[in-house]
Amino acid sequence: MKAILHADREWGIGKANGLMFSIPADMKFFKETTIGNVVVMGSNTLRSFPGGRPLKGRTNIVLWPDGEERDDCVVVRSLDELFAEIKKYDGDKVFVIGGAMMYKTLLPYCDEVLVTKVDAVGGADAFFEDLDKNPDFLLVNKSQPTVTNGYTITFDTYKNNAVKEM
Repeated sequence: MKAILHADREWGIGKANGLMFSIPADMKFFKETTIGNVVVMGSNTLRSFPGGRPLKGRTNIVLWPDGEERDDCVVVRSLDELFAEIKKYDGDKVFVIGGAMMYKTLLPYCDEVLVTKVDAVGGADAFFEDLDKNPDFLLVNKSQPTVTNGYTITFDTYKNNAVKEM
């Protein structure tokens, strides 16, 4: 399983249940990486999408303890149910996409983290763990910086050297 996100200089990932920056290159990377695959999220992330609708072209799994069944996504009510559902898929095709609590809970089970790093501070109220300070994670790839929509970004890949089994 992998995590995918964008983070500012302070590892901020969101503000008011939304993204801090509008970066088309990041959105394109996210879509190209996750399309045709499985995305795992919490209920707040689902509600943050337009109309509260899941992402098209992907299998959407939502951890929502008191959520109702839906035809457009897989709703699971506990971590045990979530792990059982994730195991049905090829782990290389499963992406954790938020929010902060889902990242925190599932990070130990992710073998890779794809981070679009934004060289700015976005005034976040939700944060991701600083992988540069986590001895279990190693930065294995960093793209050349590129400027898009007024922001300098890099696409970084971290490997988890201590992945937990589900």
